[in-house]
Amino acid sequence: MAKKDKMHIGTQAQDPDTVYILQPIDKRVFAQRDVEDVLEEAEGLARAIDLDVVQTRVVNYSKINAGSFFGKGTRADIGAEIAELDPTLVVINCALSPVQQRNLEKEWDAKIIDRTGLILEIFGARAQTKEGRLQVDLAALAYQKSRLVRSWTHLERQRGGSGFMGGPGERQIELDRRMIADKIIRLKKDLENVRKTRDLGRKSRERVPFPIVSLVGYTNAGKSTLFNKITNADVFAEDLPFATLDPTMRRVTLPQNQDAILADTVGFIADLPTHLVAAFRATLEQITHADVIVHVIDISRKDYMAQKNDVIKILNDLGVEYESDERIIEVYNKADLLGEDAYAEFSRQHKVSAIPMALISAYNGQGIDDLLDQVVEITAKNRQDIAFKIDITDGKAMAWLYAHGDVLERTDGEEHVELSLRLSAADQEKFQKEFGYKVSE
Repeated sequence: MAKKDKMHIGTQAQDPDTVYILQPIDKRVFAQRDVEDVLEEAEGLARAIDLDVVQTRVVNYSKINAGSFFGKGTRADIGAEIAELDPTLVVINCALSPVQQRNLEKEWDAKIIDRTGLILEIFGARAQTKEGRLQVDLAALAYQKSRLVRSWTHLERQRGGSGFMGGPGERQIELDRRMIADKIIRLKKDLENVRKTRDLGRKSRERVPFPIVSLVGYTNAGKSTLFNKITNADVFAEDLPFATLDPTMRRVTLPQNQDAILADTVGFIADLPTHLVAAFRATLEQITHADVIVHVIDISRKDYMAQKNDVIKILNDLGVEYESDERIIEVYNKADLLGEDAYAEFSRQHKVSAIPMALISAYNGQGIDDLLDQVVEITAKNRQDIAFKIDITDGKAMAWLYAHGDVLERTDGEEHVELSLRLSAADQEKFQKEFGYKVSE
């Protein structure tokens, strides 16, 4: 019996699209996470684009088949299960080569995507801004370029745009590699323009005397909920992976009436596809310029330490030396979901950690005041309260201080203007070197 045609995610299907998830586990490698946690994450990724998970299966292996990933017997067993379940989609939660994907699709007569393809689908559905869409398109084209194979033409399947699960667009065989390469070049140029605009925006913010506080963390750790709680904003926040894709910034007032800019960023994930890391580098690099980096961790998860380590690895790749960087605060979120054992574990870690820590609930506000106090403490280390007596005719020097410092008080005299302000040590050195003024006693 011919397999019925499945509808694309973006169409109005009466029944939800169904997915069968395969989780390969290498028996030779020590797993940092329990398989239940890995499967839970994979199911969450599928639900993020409204797929109905009909079944999951763990497949142990000790050797990868170059042509089809799984061995012959395993493929036959899985194929029989797929034929019985007849899902819209099969997700293999690892990286597949184009050849492996094509051969498995042919053998199982099923539409297959790997982990990278699934994450790209989510990003494609979430991107709202021009920059976000450019980055997703670039990552999708880089991924798709190697997958120009003649597959699914017998079912007249179509793969177009940045989607990999079907839908309107050119058939895969009609996509020319040279055209894709040309489009990649154009997208990179567009993204470079976005990067320049972002750098200009960052430099203009540097001229404003507000520290930048950047929220980072594993996807679905609660960054957007925390962002909304602190700023009273209405950023999309839901219990789904990658609920936030486009960076958002808001001005907030911290304790002691200190103003700051709070930035919400895209969530990280284990085995983040290289295409995405490269495409989103312009966005991620803003983290390295932050005055404070708030690492949000979902302490309610059993695998929170593994998620934490995944984020640390990505931050290190971005040039943030996590263990020695004095800008970092570790924020353990979802305290409202904890039991006594988790509280005890947090307390034990707090005693041995050299990194500032806070236990919070972004949902009900628990611990957020303590977190903000720690943010102020870090910003205060880098900004000293000093005073300069400036010649009343030296408008350039006064303008420089207003641009780079947080002016607390101004006293106008006949010949001088005395400015009391909060200024970083680096900016104090620059100012004195350029204008020659000494700090007032």
